[in-house]
Amino acid sequence: MASRPTEEFRAEAVRVALTSGLPRKQVAADLGIGFSTLSRWIQQDRRNSEKPGAQSDLEREIADLRKENRLLREERDVLKKATVFFAERSK
Repeated sequence: MASRPTEEFRAEAVRVALTSGLPRKQVAADLGIGFSTLSRWIQQDRRNSEKPGAQSDLEREIADLRKENRLLREERDVLKKATVFFAERSK
């Protein structure tokens, strides 16, 4: 009888399946698990992540950094436009 996969293995399998860009069937085959098993783990992970407080610190930090990055890009674009405006005006 085969041993049950650990929670760490499941979490890593889900992470690889969602972030690697590889087809899920290939990920499942590479990890030595069934495609339906991997699909079920992904569904369970999505259900768990929908609950409040389930988001990890790393995911929250990534979301915060993406917001900050977007804000900085917007500020940069405004400064570029202001530079062009004042350069044309000074001529």
